[in-house]
This record gives sequence, structure tokens and C-alpha cells, in this order.
Amino acid sequence: MKYVLVTGGVVSGLGKGVTASSIGVLLKACGLRVTSIKIDPYLNTDAGTMSPFEHGEVYVLDDGGEVDLDLGNYERFLDIKLTRDNNITTGKIYQAVIDKERRGDYLGKTVQVVPHITDAIQEWIERVALIPVDGLPGPADVCVIELGGTIGDIESMPFTEALGQFSYRVGAGNFCLIHVSLVPVISAVGEQKTKPTQHSVRGLRSLGLTPNILACRSTSALEENVKQKLSQFCHVPAENIITLYDVPNIWHLPSLLRDQKAHEGILGALNLPGFVNVAREPNLKEWTSRAEFCDMLLEPVRIAVVGKYTGLSDSYLSLLKALLHASVSLRKKLVVDWVPASDIEDETARENPDAYKAAWKLLKGADGVLVPGGFGDRGVEGKILAAKYARENRIPFLGICLGMQIAVIEFARSILGLQDANSTEFDPDTKSPCVVFMPEGSKTHLGGTMRLGSRRTYFQVMDSKSAKLYGNRGFVDERHRHRYEVNPDMVSSLEDAGLLFTGKDKTRQRMEIVELPNHPYYIGTQFHPEFKSRPGKPSALFLGLIAAACGQLDPLLHAHKFPNGMAKKISLYQNGNATKFAKIPADGIYSNCNGVHA
Repeated sequence: MKYVLVTGGVVSGLGKGVTASSIGVLLKACGLRVTSIKIDPYLNTDAGTMSPFEHGEVYVLDDGGEVDLDLGNYERFLDIKLTRDNNITTGKIYQAVIDKERRGDYLGKTVQVVPHITDAIQEWIERVALIPVDGLPGPADVCVIELGGTIGDIESMPFTEALGQFSYRVGAGNFCLIHVSLVPVISAVGEQKTKPTQHSVRGLRSLGLTPNILACRSTSALEENVKQKLSQFCHVPAENIITLYDVPNIWHLPSLLRDQKAHEGILGALNLPGFVNVAREPNLKEWTSRAEFCDMLLEPVRIAVVGKYTGLSDSYLSLLKALLHASVSLRKKLVVDWVPASDIEDETARENPDAYKAAWKLLKGADGVLVPGGFGDRGVEGKILAAKYARENRIPFLGICLGMQIAVIEFARSILGLQDANSTEFDPDTKSPCVVFMPEGSKTHLGGTMRLGSRRTYFQVMDSKSAKLYGNRGFVDERHRHRYEVNPDMVSSLEDAGLLFTGKDKTRQRMEIVELPNHPYYIGTQFHPEFKSRPGKPSALFLGLIAAACGQLDPLLHAHKFPNGMAKKISLYQNGNATKFAKIPADGIYSNCNGVHA
């Protein structure tokens, strides 16, 4: 097994995750099988109880792992399926060591950070790196490891020590360290400054880690004299110093790395130039085509995202990617209008009329409405108003998790006349509980107690839009993250009034998909389809939302069947003429060319 470690210095937010993912894409394009590990030095066992405002979205894996959003980047970039163990946290490591100590595995020794914690980290890495993640038997060729945070952080010290030991343990020809650092440009003098990177590398070396490659973030390509200076002071060959400068969209990044021969430096450090499966030049033709294709998109499609965490777009990262995948597949330039759910409520109209008017203007100007998941009662009434607006005005609507639940609540209030209809999450004493707590859930322990991971949904109505979008299959496997569900005792009343539950679990007691059959596109899902969306295989329901927003849904529903996702070429009819849409490869990364933070 070969290992590539990606560390960061100077400041956080430099794009280590995107860099690590792009390195994986580059190595995959050379013919290597790649897996990934993300190390998060925080004490939480996992990301499940973290605020989206503080940490971004919680990404859910097939096995139910609640992990860092960077694992979502890895899965989408490399088209792989990771496990919860691919996300290492301080909490997990310490818990494992303490469990061993309680069992007496250390035979009475004093348990210390070195060697017991550092050994546990190394053993975890070696074990997880062998897990196949690409659907093929046997381990991958290379494991890309990202160390979260920046070098010198107190909480990451045990990991840097462990990785320093690990580099010697596996040997120089099996370990490559890439350090992502900042080369700022001082506006007053317009000069690229190397001192922050010098200090960062010095700190890295003092901790027992020596970089093989420097990846320098800067607004423009590094000048030659700057490269020479970095090479001299950081002890890195000039040819192994690459610039990650600003590009129109980040689909250009793998090509940027290739053009600077980053793969040669990595393969050289890993002693792989003569490896039988390694190509001399990575095949990134599809990547280049995708980047150029995205840059050329002009015709916009506007989607209003009515959510609670709109102040930080990373809170909805997978959702943004799924919208992007669908819009690119349909040759549209995605424009996302962030609508804070609480801003469209009546209370805001009284307290802040300007914010109220601005929010409603965005909502009414959208081609489609998306209401994502969330927890807590803040903004719930605003989400209900958004669902009502989309239903009454026949605007394409997609509700995810809580978004599906509020669609059911709104329907019960407006159509069934149950004015007090609500979820017991928000009103435990409601007389019309449309949404209830799942019986197997826990109200005392929050972490890992939800209905999590991949679950099977069986289609009940094959003539429904959702069934057609999924290729008329009998069932679909999607990822879940919820502890409340539609009250099965109210299903018959809701269906009699015209709300159709087209997808249910195997017991038929859990509602998974809801639709309004007489609406152009009004679908809610209890699962999170965004987690399995890929650039070449956009989520079926997101593709339907974008198609409906563009007036292309009917041709899409009748043009093709998609039994294996959306990777095949599809024919859509625009203005009566058939238009072929090129396949967008599945091993891609994402673009901010639409003006959305990527």
C-alpha cells in the first residue's frame, strides 16, 4: 500500500479537501485504484451532533456513518463508497484506546499518548486503507490521507506525531507528503510573500514530517524567483512546487495539477514510475471537456433554497452539488437564490419588512423551490409557507427530509382543514400529529440514534413521476438521516384528499416519497438523494426538479429509462427538436462557475 498525506499550513480553508480529492482523481487517471481517509482532530466521536453553522453539512454514508463533508467530496470526485471508519477523529481513537485499557489489553502498562494513542492511529490507518471502496475486490493501490486543521494546532499533535512515525514505518518509497500552504500577495506592493510558507514548513519539519511537494495557494501562478526561494528555504525541489491559483471553476484543478507535473512528483516519491498499471500521462480529456463545457453555460435556471442555515453554503454542500450535476446535465447555468426560511414568515413582515419583501421577491422569482432538511422549529413556518406557495402556484418543488414533512403538514392544514396540524417535534401536544417521533429513536442521546444510512424504498405507484425518474425500478436505495416520520395513522386521510405516497419502506408503514399527481412537479422525500448524486450520474429527483423548472420534464419522463442512474446519454426535446446531451463522466469534481460557492 502506498500513502499520500495532505497537510495544511498558515490558515484553514485553503482547500485541502479539494486538493486531496483532485490528487486522487489524478492518480486514478494514471490507472491506480485510490481510497481516502479524512482525519479530524476534534474530540467528537463523529460529526453527527455538530452545528451546520460551525462545521458545514453532516455527510451520511451508506453504512450510516455521520462524517465530515470532505468525505462527500471524496465520494463524488472518485465515484467510490467510503465507510464510517474512513473518517478518523480524536474521539474515536481515544474511545478505542480506553476500551482496550478497560479490557486489560495493555497488561497493566501506563497508557500514554506515545506510544498507545499514536500506535492506535497508525493501526487504524493501515486497517482502513485495505477496505475496498470502488466495488472491486482487494485493496486499493494508494490511500490519500487528509489531516484536518493546520500544522501546529494543539489538538492535531498526536496525529502529526503518529504520521511522522508512520512515514518511517512504511518507508520512504511508500509515503508522499503534500503540504498545502498560502502564498499571499500584499496588495500595497503586489509581491508574492513566501515567509508564511517558510514558517509552516519549518514547523512541519520540526514535528518529524518532511514535505515532498508544496502546493501553494495564491491568486496567480507563482513567479519563478518565488519558486526558487521556496525551494531554497523549504528544501523542496523547484519542480515539486506547484501553484493552486484561482481558476474559473474548480473542475480545472486536476488539469492544473497535471500541467505542473504533480503526478510525476507523487509517482516518483512513491517509487511508482515503473509500476505496470501506471500510465505515463494521466487521461484527463473528459475533465478538460467538462471544465470547458461548464464555462460556456449561459442559460440560467433559478432555484430558491428555503432553509435555516443559508448563511453558510457549506451547510448545504451536497445539495448544491446535486443541483449543479442536474443543471449541467441539462445544459443550464445554475443560479441559487438563498431564502432564509424565517424571513418569509409573518413575524418578519412586522419586525423587518425590508428583509420580508426581499425574501419573497427571491422566492417568487425562482423557477423552482427546494426545501432541505433541518432540526428545530426556527423557520419551520416559513418553510410551510414556501411549500404552500409552490403548491398553489404550480411551481416545481422538491422537499427533502424535513422538507417532505412540512409539505405533508401544509397539505393537512390547507386541504384537510386541520389548522393545528404539526410535527410533534415542534408541538408535542398537537391534536393533529402529521409527523411523529420514530418508536426506536432516543430522546436522551442525540449522537448516532437517528435512522441513518442506506435504506430501501419500494415504489407503490409505478405511474408516478418519481418511479419514472428512477427508471421504473421496483425499489431504490437511498441514504437517510431523521428521527421523525409521517404519522402512518394519517396516511389514508391524506391520500383520500389527493396526496399520494408513492414510495414506502418494506413494512409499508414508513412513508418515503410523497407526490401531488396533479401538479407539474411536487415531490418530497424522507431520504437525502443528494448524498448519492455524481457529476455523471445526477440524482434522479434533482434532475426532475431542474427539468421541470426548465419546462423539460415531460420529454425527460418519456425519452428514456435510467435503470443504472443517469450516466447514459439522454435525449431531450427542446422546441420540438431532439438534442443530444453528452455524457458527463462520473469521476468528476464540482464547479463554482454558476456563481455558487463550490
